[in-house]
Amino acid sequence: MGKNKFSLLLILFILLSFIQYSFASDKFSIKPIKKNNTQKYKIGYLEGGKYSMYPTILKGIVGSLAELGWIEQINIPDFEDPTDSSKLWHWISKNIKSDYIEFVDNAYWSSGWKSELRTKNKSEIIKRLNNKKDIDLIIANGTWAGQDLANNEHSVPTIVCSTSNPIQAKIIISEQDSGFSHVHARVDPTRFQRQISLFHDIVGFEKLGIAYIDTVVGRSYAAVEDIEAMASQLGFKVEKCLLPDKVEGQKLIDMTVECHKKLAQKVDAVYITVQTGVTLKSLPQLMKPLTENEIPTFSQGGSNEVKHGVLMSISQANYKYISMFHAETIAKVFNGAAPGDLVQVFEDPPKIAINIAEAEKIGFNPSVDILSAADEIFNEIEVAE
Repeated sequence: MGKNKFSLLLILFILLSFIQYSFASDKFSIKPIKKNNTQKYKIGYLEGGKYSMYPTILKGIVGSLAELGWIEQINIPDFEDPTDSSKLWHWISKNIKSDYIEFVDNAYWSSGWKSELRTKNKSEIIKRLNNKKDIDLIIANGTWAGQDLANNEHSVPTIVCSTSNPIQAKIIISEQDSGFSHVHARVDPTRFQRQISLFHDIVGFEKLGIAYIDTVVGRSYAAVEDIEAMASQLGFKVEKCLLPDKVEGQKLIDMTVECHKKLAQKVDAVYITVQTGVTLKSLPQLMKPLTENEIPTFSQGGSNEVKHGVLMSISQANYKYISMFHAETIAKVFNGAAPGDLVQVFEDPPKIAINIAEAEKIGFNPSVDILSAADEIFNEIEVAE
């Protein structure tokens, strides 16, 4: 891609993000206050299962709340499994010092991507919210969690994070309206369209491959509608490899590997979508057929996957801005705002992550413009244990 075109694209992304953020302000205070002037606000947490983005966002929210003065500054350690939020949550609940908020140790639920446990957790949480009434706000991390708590079965403020598309997933009804006064879900309507556009401008592919679970939720996670819209707009074809529902663990990983083997023979780029078969530990298996066939890859999930071998993505540095958006939303709720009255739109700042080691393996030579636009550059491929 030409230097002028890429530079113009980057400037446009930055300008749009600045304009969007400028109009996202509202009248509600974010100053630290106590509940009823004497008590701490109590926070709970729900997620669908382990996913690398969830602990990153949770850790970022805690750091942002510290910046806003709600908790004392603290250095949170790294844990052995970067996808496991449970140890992070329990550490936070025991070590955070605050006059204003408490992360309740036993108000943590993760469904382990198991449908039966998901149903059990939902019932248990809603019963606790309605009967015990000891939680003032709950962080719902991911699509499953958002779907389980975006309803009228309770009225506790719910902040939905880390969803691919909360509108398509029927968590909220629109960008402007969640549909529930107690629910707020951050939405970036064109996030994945911008990713695909950027990937296309850099690589110039004619046929893009994707593998995803063929369900309503699976299509939402993988942003299939956005990919199809950009294919029509930019004039490339989409090659799909569909994965069945209710397949888990190594079997799903093996099926995703087979998809990548098939796609590698048919496409000239692959968009690695969000699904439970894609983990940091499974990436070496998933990337092998793509790297061997010199296929450029873009991670929908973010730069942690780039660190572990995917060619490029949007930088994880973006998460600090997203986390601050969530933290300010929480602060406004504790200051009296109804979650459903707050701005939900917040766009990812345009920062790129690229893995030079993977680029060398596939014979991709990133231009100076691409490298100068990169916020994270990895010179080797890390292998998760």
